Amino acid sequence: MVPKNFNPTYKHPLYFIRKGLYRKISLYAPQLKGKLLDFGCGEKPYQSLFTNVTDYIGLDYDGEGHDHQNEGVDIYYDGKTIPFENEYFDSVFTSEVFEHVFGLQQILPEINRVMKPGAQILLTCPFAWEEHEIPVDYARYTQFALKDMVEKNGFKIIQIDKNGHFMSALHQLFVLYIHDHWMHRLPILGKSNIFKKMVRQIGIPIMNMVFSLVEPFWPKSDRFYLNTIVIAEKIAH
Repeated sequence: MVPKNFNPTYKHPLYFIRKGLYRKISLYAPQLKGKLLDFGCGEKPYQSLFTNVTDYIGLDYDGEGHDHQNEGVDIYYDGKTIPFENEYFDSVFTSEVFEHVFGLQQILPEINRVMKPGAQILLTCPFAWEEHEIPVDYARYTQFALKDMVEKNGFKIIQIDKNGHFMSALHQLFVLYIHDHWMHRLPILGKSNIFKKMVRQIGIPIMNMVFSLVEPFWPKSDRFYLNTIVIAEKIAH
């Protein structure tokens, strides 16, 4: 089961970004098979979606910005070298991680090295999002930047997809602002736990439900969105 925090209800302030990612990963996860590396695994929230995987190995980096206490990390690496032999994995999954890798151009060859020829990678990256896991938050990549970097490091693109669109991204960012900043800084009310509870338990669910009802009637534009999803395959040499 995917934890509720990553498959949320309307009550969650991150409903649109998390629910959208859950749906996209659910859609593409069955394509990954065999021995899988979850690069930057954290608590492995999406592990249950990979039903065609025989071994699920979680790798992460023990650094500042993210507390790995009580998470399901199997192996830690030094940020440079993945401690597995060449062509070890049949597939790789990495979600919301690449923005935290400062030398992404240096780690992509490492990911390629531990993958078998023809192995697939499923990756997701935020496009429109606030700074997080500070100070280890280094980049926001367009689909074109990801395509260029992936292709230059021994992969061919199978598909590029997006989570969200212009209006859903704006709504999600507005709800995030309300939850994380606005209600905490209001004079008097910002100090009231009752007011904060009302915003979380009533205000945010209503905003999310109302937007879900009107969303189908908004003209769609995917020039601004929440996440990029990429599926690529290691090129056999």
